[in-house]
Amino acid sequence: MPVFERPWQIDSTHRLTGARWHASPNHDERPDGCTIDLLVIHAISLPPEQFGGPWIDALFTNTLDAGAHPYFAGIATLTVSAHCCIRRDGSVTQYVPFDRRAWHAGASQWRGRNRANDFSVGIELEGSDTQPFEPAQYETLAALTHALWARYPTLAPDAIAGHSEIAPGRKTDPGPHFDWAGYRARL
Repeated sequence: MPVFERPWQIDSTHRLTGARWHASPNHDERPDGCTIDLLVIHAISLPPEQFGGPWIDALFTNTLDAGAHPYFAGIATLTVSAHCCIRRDGSVTQYVPFDRRAWHAGASQWRGRNRANDFSVGIELEGSDTQPFEPAQYETLAALTHALWARYPTLAPDAIAGHSEIAPGRKTDPGPHFDWAGYRARL
């Protein structure tokens, strides 16, 4: 079955059915009264510009070996996470239940509100600023977006941003190769 035809839902534990689960310790409670109002799209590759391997999982679970690659020495002690990561083949790994605050946005602002982690869902795409994303990733992202809309009615269709939009000058992802028009057309 093609990726986009999966009958994905978000269950009572705020997990995506059909996703691989790999729990991250890097999350906490959302502030009282905070609803999910924003979807943030990121891009990640570890090491930079390389795809595949266990490194994204390791980063989000605090098990990244600082000696495995020179780049890792500078990031191995970070405590970061995302709700999900969509790999190049369209498969999804979920790290944090959607009702919890994942640590993906850092210092950020959206429509006059600071601390986007409080009210957002963070989705990483395995990719970089210098290469196009794969069609399977867009199909999966669209299916996941629909599942989020169905489960969290406070998440509006116009409340989708790239990391670069909520942290301008600090972040550039998902980058110039992310096809916003193609993604929105799938919605």
